[in-house]
Amino acid sequence: MNPDLDLLHSYPFQRLTQLVAKITPPLNLSPIKLSMGEPRHLPPAFIARTWLDHKEGLSQYPVTRGSVALRTAITNWLKQRFVLPTECLDPERHCLPVAGTREALFAFAQCIVDRNQNALVLMPNPFYQIYEGAAILAGAQPWFLNTTQATNFLPDFDTVPEEIWARCQLLYVCSPGNPTGAVLDLAAYTRIIELADRYNFVIASDECYSEIYGDENSPPVGLLQACISMGRNDFRRCVAFHSLSKRSNVPGLRSGFVAGDAILLDRFLLYRTYHGCALPPPTQAASAVAWADEAHVIENRVFYRQKFAAMLEILNEVLEVSIPAGGFYLWLKTPFDGETFARDLFAATNVLVLPGSYLSRTAHGTNPGHDRVRIALVAPLEECLEAAKRIRDHLSTK
Repeated sequence: MNPDLDLLHSYPFQRLTQLVAKITPPLNLSPIKLSMGEPRHLPPAFIARTWLDHKEGLSQYPVTRGSVALRTAITNWLKQRFVLPTECLDPERHCLPVAGTREALFAFAQCIVDRNQNALVLMPNPFYQIYEGAAILAGAQPWFLNTTQATNFLPDFDTVPEEIWARCQLLYVCSPGNPTGAVLDLAAYTRIIELADRYNFVIASDECYSEIYGDENSPPVGLLQACISMGRNDFRRCVAFHSLSKRSNVPGLRSGFVAGDAILLDRFLLYRTYHGCALPPPTQAASAVAWADEAHVIENRVFYRQKFAAMLEILNEVLEVSIPAGGFYLWLKTPFDGETFARDLFAATNVLVLPGSYLSRTAHGTNPGHDRVRIALVAPLEECLEAAKRIRDHLSTK
């Protein structure tokens, strides 16, 4: 067996299951699950119809590179969404369809990291657990960039020692952040691109929450957008990861893409050819029409804004809560440690949230998730409102 498997931590939801396993919540209160970031808004019907219209493709082996139609839809969306020059993205060279960002973020590290070079993989802390697992199984050591209220929940890249950058082979960033919702601006992206040039590492920008944000006139910027602003039309050392799961409410479709540096993607295509995660032809067809439509994405953002506003009106009676710049999570500061808060809340109210410490590690003398919980606003508005009332009433008794 691969000995590195023993270095993996338990997945957050396994830990949560163990935390509440022996608790019987009030049977007179319906369960409300806000622990997992699984979108529950209805996906647009045309995605399923397109999948069914192309079901004959199930009799064919899919092409790892993806269909021309899908790659064209992806590059067209990227150019429109991030205001990129028409000539800068070639569907043949600059993008690859993937089976959701989770699969691709993990596989990319296995392709990029040279385990013989004492490699480090840098990542925000708290973080999406795939980054850590990918680094470990690629033979690298994770190195954590704490994101706290003091840093506006963003990594402070200027505090990283030079000897750490010198060993860095891959930097994961996430914008909007999971779980904080913090957004990297153009200056931050520019800074890490400059660092990547100086120390010769690759940037993997996880942008799967990029289409959920508060201000319709100020969408989050992206890594490829930053490259173009610097005149880097080759996207050297830079790759961005996107998904339909959150954008279009189709997590079960398992569809996303990676785009950027053509040289890196050529090597990643070689890896993926052996890896064997090509999207089924019906999924490719359904994905192409999803990337081509923005109306359902705009409507999706409206739903989340309504839930944020309604929940904060209730929760601000007992806690200091603010709407994040992006994503659909509340990164809630708790009066005591988040694990105790989550356990007691479930026992008293049948509302399930995720302890922040399950999404972070103790690094540089602190655990940024210790006194926080993550609340996913994925349930219908009525359930979110009911959960907020139960949380408010529970805290009022403390």
